[in-house]
Amino acid sequence: MAGNPLTEPGGASGLRVGVLALQGDFREHIAVLRGLGADAVPVRRPEELEQVAGLVIPGGESSVMDKLSRAFGLAEPLKAAIAGGLPVYGTCAGLIMLADTIVDGIAGQQSLGGLDVAVRRNAFGSQVDSFETDLDIPQLGQEPVHAVFIRAPIVDSVGERASVLARVPDGRVVAVEQGGLLGTSFHPEITGDTRFHAYFLAKVRARG
Repeated sequence: MAGNPLTEPGGASGLRVGVLALQGDFREHIAVLRGLGADAVPVRRPEELEQVAGLVIPGGESSVMDKLSRAFGLAEPLKAAIAGGLPVYGTCAGLIMLADTIVDGIAGQQSLGGLDVAVRRNAFGSQVDSFETDLDIPQLGQEPVHAVFIRAPIVDSVGERASVLARVPDGRVVAVEQGGLLGTSFHPEITGDTRFHAYFLAKVRARG
């Protein structure tokens, strides 16, 4: 994002941000956040969650992430932290975890909630149906965001408290925000475009 100091290396210096590291591509997120200057650390235990000013929930398998978060005793602390205003960014499976409603979850699947949206899992099909496209997102500047969708969810409906950031050309919603919460159906951590992570870090810093 042009003119945003958080997009420059060191611009997020002093921000301790966690990445939920139970499953999925958490290492890629840690690398991007560290490249932006944040003190990015893996989070697997409640005491680690208490030490961060923001959290990224990565892509992976949302149902597995749900089960592991409960097994590790993290689900309830995560819900409490989100309700308490912790800035959280969820990508792909992370978006599903943040949604208040999962339209087509497997039996017993739970989300952490927080985002006033309903999400549909694997809405774009299987792994072979993965695709890439450019998205216009004015909040991130004039240059389009090149988005990579891998077994991606979509946002079926957006409640009054959430706002749409991006849609694919057919109109389906693939990025939303709500206060300190941010969710994308796609994977900006693998494209080299750090603007979404910088946008999230700005939310973390704004919370103080």
